[in-house]
Amino acid sequence: MDCIFCKFATKEIPVNFVYESEKVFAINDIAPQAPIHVLIIPKAHLEYVSLVGQKSPEVLSEMIAVADQIAKERGLDGYRSVYNTGESAGQSVFHAHLHLLGQRSFAWPPG
Repeated sequence: MDCIFCKFATKEIPVNFVYESEKVFAINDIAPQAPIHVLIIPKAHLEYVSLVGQKSPEVLSEMIAVADQIAKERGLDGYRSVYNTGESAGQSVFHAHLHLLGQRSFAWPPG
């Protein structure tokens, strides 16, 4: 498989984990869009978050819990969690992942 997140998960490519369990891991984003920008990634390769929800709802639940845990550890009083699904939505790595963004103001709608 030629998926960079799978290579991180198997440690074929070394990366600094900010969190790791049997089913998910978290890393700091290499192109952060906020002062805190962490990716929470399932170890199993599923392209979209909807597939994680369908095939492994316990993993999706863990991803959300890990995002909250990391936010608390980093002292965030609020944060944004984002799943990009599909190229037109900005997904560039086709392995489901949650973006945890914090420590800046966010507007709604974005832009």
